[in-house]
Amino acid sequence: MARPYKPGPKQFVFAVGDGNDEQVSVGDPQEAYVAFSAFFRGRDADAYTISDEPSGQRLVLMPGQGLISRIKDADPPRSEHLQVDRGNRYLPSAMLFFENGYAGLDRFGQWFSDLADLDASPEVRGAARAATITTEAAAIEEVARIWADSGYVDPSDQYYVFFDSRGVDDDRADRAVLLKLIEFLGVERVDAPAEAAEGEVWVRTDARLDAECARWS
Repeated sequence: MARPYKPGPKQFVFAVGDGNDEQVSVGDPQEAYVAFSAFFRGRDADAYTISDEPSGQRLVLMPGQGLISRIKDADPPRSEHLQVDRGNRYLPSAMLFFENGYAGLDRFGQWFSDLADLDASPEVRGAARAATITTEAAAIEEVARIWADSGYVDPSDQYYVFFDSRGVDDDRADRAVLLKLIEFLGVERVDAPAEAAEGEVWVRTDARLDAECARWS
């Protein structure tokens, strides 16, 4: 379980590889987020690195490659990589890192220790992720994570809607995970209304999902 953020001051180093690193001392995650947002938006770089040197943890954002990496000095060192398909994923990942470091990103998406795994199609990556989830509790938690990232409850309170206003080419890996897990859970998928975006997934509300989705909302 991620450890709660300890009040500052806390030091981070922001870098893009040009030698002009920016060191900041902050009192809380929000202050760190504001500082990094300005750093991120003020530069055009291939990679943006956030280092928490005392803990030996780093987050690397690579927008040009659609990639996020998290690194932790350990014995042996750990590094994991996440393929992202939307530009609005980078700054939220930084906020989670500021809040709880490496562990704060555990539920942010599908992490792989081998970069070669990212060459697989999103559908294959999603299926591989779903296959690692073997208990009802873990499946419910993962479904709620996906819903919290992109969903809402239909005004009739009868349906959970996933991938709100998204196209079928968006969120392909998460969609593959979701479809496998709702089948595993026996949750009923229904046809989306005619006016819904083509990438939306609608399922009937389920008492097992209600509490978990409420926790994530």
